[in-house]
Amino acid sequence: MAKKSSIEKNERRRKMAKNTAAKRAKLKAIVMDKKVSIEDRFNAVLKLAQLPRNSAKERVRNRCAVTGRPRATYRKLKMSRLALREYGSKGLIPGLVKSSW
Repeated sequence: MAKKSSIEKNERRRKMAKNTAAKRAKLKAIVMDKKVSIEDRFNAVLKLAQLPRNSAKERVRNRCAVTGRPRATYRKLKMSRLALREYGSKGLIPGLVKSSW
């Protein structure tokens, strides 16, 4: 089980990224637009740099929904390989059959 603080920190990042996604996308569009003057593009870069780092979508870590494990997480199920194996062995995941020989 991961530390509660790590899980909460990641959730804060997820919320912050969701809240500032539109503003961040608008500023990035201005920066990438070659038709906009250089001064406006530079000001957009400065405003983008003033946004909190944790508001970037790239800073959100994919974690297991069950254990909070940060590595080896299946995106579709939002579970780590260990939790997936455990739940699959108990028959709690529909359509998943654990083979053994």
